[in-house]
Amino acid sequence: MRPESNAIRIQTERSNEGEHSTPIFLTSSFVFDNAEEMRAAFADEKDVNIYSRFSNPNVTEFEQKLAALEETEDCFATASGMSAITASFLAFLKAGDHLLACSSIFGSTHTVITKYLTRWGIEYTYADINKPETWEALIRPNTKMIFAETPTNPGLDLVNLEWLGQLARKHKIILNIDNCFATPALQQPAKYGADIVTHSATKFIDGQGRVMGGAVCGRKDLVKEVYLFCRATGPSLSPFNAWVLSKSLETLHVRMERHSENALKLAGLLEHHPSVKSVKYPWLLSHPQYEIARKQMKAGGGVVTFELKGGLEQGRRFLDAIKMCSLTANLGDTRTTVTHPASTTHAKLTEAERLSTGITPGLVRISVGLEHITDIVSDLEQALELSK
Repeated sequence: MRPESNAIRIQTERSNEGEHSTPIFLTSSFVFDNAEEMRAAFADEKDVNIYSRFSNPNVTEFEQKLAALEETEDCFATASGMSAITASFLAFLKAGDHLLACSSIFGSTHTVITKYLTRWGIEYTYADINKPETWEALIRPNTKMIFAETPTNPGLDLVNLEWLGQLARKHKIILNIDNCFATPALQQPAKYGADIVTHSATKFIDGQGRVMGGAVCGRKDLVKEVYLFCRATGPSLSPFNAWVLSKSLETLHVRMERHSENALKLAGLLEHHPSVKSVKYPWLLSHPQYEIARKQMKAGGGVVTFELKGGLEQGRRFLDAIKMCSLTANLGDTRTTVTHPASTTHAKLTEAERLSTGITPGLVRISVGLEHITDIVSDLEQALELSK
């Protein structure tokens, strides 16, 4: 079946009740009929549920769906996007290893890399996402993984996945791609050579700002290492959240189509607004990596960033003038959300650190929702007018 059908029809086997919709398995553990069954389960001789910290029917259903959509061999789901990212690092990297990462990454990922990986003796180097010609020279004999977001948060820069996949294979390095912004509805990094694909399911995969979750998709042997790490350390996805996320995947494709349609229209209008210095959106002709976006993405996604001419102070006034849209750092919601990274999500970084990742004082990030585009535009236009 095609991805849109898999997202709907992959389902936990029905019970003797004959339910059409998968029920929620709110149980911490599972029982066995006899001692031999229990022994075989703990010896991994039988693929059965034992304990919801590492296996549950709702979680398994979500994992199977997401793996099918990413076209990867396997998937392991976690409690949040950051637990997925952290697990994707610590399942493979040890003291003395080196991580090569793109410099434009989510703030919490930056913290994990710079504060915690280094504490455990894992080295890192940041590569400029806009200077791909410099990446290969940064690879060391002890480089074990390349990590990148594409599109990046919040700068919306892109990595050429085909080129990066070839680079990783050439040096026999694990390629780990954060696919949160695009989702498998718009982009499948494994097709271009990614060994691991990580997700914050809290964002577009849930799509309605309800629950938290994360996932690591990839080759079966690599996902098994993530599973073993998480089985021991416990960043478990709850059955209820997994049930919600599995239902969310059923509408992912239609939602991403509407998010992308609205975002492209908004980006085009903002480009001509007198208060706006610049606009960035992957499928906008003015985007410096437009050709790459058209090649590896089915649409531009639901996030638009733009820079206000009035900088930091206008950014604050702009947020204060918003009426309909939501002021929140979350994204991927049915509701349009607005944030000013320099004064909120990335305020703890130094100005130099912000600028190095493309976060200018007047940068605004819009996660374009599913409201009527006219209403979204009207709210943003009145806020721009009042913030001048």
